[in-house]
Amino acid sequence: MDETRKDKIERVLAIYTKLLNGYLVNKSEEANNYGVNERTIQRDIDDIRVFLENDLEDSGIVNSVVYDRSEKGYRLEQVYKSKLTNGEVLALCKIFLDSRAFSKEEMTVILDKLVACCVPESNQKMVKELIGNESFHYVEPRHGTRFIDTMWNLGQAIRNCQYIEMQYTRLKDKATVKRKVKPVAIMFSEYYFYLTAFIDDEDVRRDFDVLNDSFPTIYRVDRIKKLKVLEEKFHIPYRDRFEEGEFRKRIQFMYGGKLQKVTFKYLGTDIDAILDRLPTAQILSEERGVYTVRAEVFGKGIEMWLRSQGENVEVLG
Repeated sequence: MDETRKDKIERVLAIYTKLLNGYLVNKSEEANNYGVNERTIQRDIDDIRVFLENDLEDSGIVNSVVYDRSEKGYRLEQVYKSKLTNGEVLALCKIFLDSRAFSKEEMTVILDKLVACCVPESNQKMVKELIGNESFHYVEPRHGTRFIDTMWNLGQAIRNCQYIEMQYTRLKDKATVKRKVKPVAIMFSEYYFYLTAFIDDEDVRRDFDVLNDSFPTIYRVDRIKKLKVLEEKFHIPYRDRFEEGEFRKRIQFMYGGKLQKVTFKYLGTDIDAILDRLPTAQILSEERGVYTVRAEVFGKGIEMWLRSQGENVEVLG
């Protein structure tokens, strides 16, 4: 190794160590210390910046060299906050595109922001190329509704335990009805976001299959035409709180209804896919590749799913 390169390595390591230890790096001082000009020190600092950017992809820790104008020197700004790797951002972009949850305009904006915020500038072009074809041919949902702001307002109401009033277009008859409900969760399934809520009005509840307060009503967020968050608050005791994680394990296609158990034989080749689809499923027995499975589920959506499996499923009860 020639002396010039050796001097550069030792100089860069010394400056990097000084930054790591919280010291301020002044270009003119460092230039005098090492007998070089300020442009050389600037190149050293740029090399350190490149190293930190590359290290971010592996460590997920944000470290950057910033110029402090008040102190007239460079310092290391350390943010111990994990950032997404290139692969993680690519995976999320693919999931977003496959969800088909948003209008094409909204999807484009979200993807652009995700890539810009989470991927180093040197790799942004590559990520955009990898999702470019799928993004170009993206098919937006037929409802064409922009609902992100509505969803945020619902989230605020849920967090603050505030009643909401909404005008909602029903799926079965396309009629728009007015509802006052206790919102408890926002969920996503099969292309749509849903609000789960409890109805207070007994006259309305009389027309529903399930009258027990343990089971919420499910509304598609894109079908909420008008929303008003009320000042009035509700209280649900902690022991009775709605747990969307547990509810989500037990519901198929977001069809509400009673809690029930279903038992069936599975004659297909991929039992893991069944257990992933029905998180509460348990294998009761297995004989020659035929599994007897039992699962706890909400509502009638399970019937739709069982029929979709054709000859691979035999319902026992």
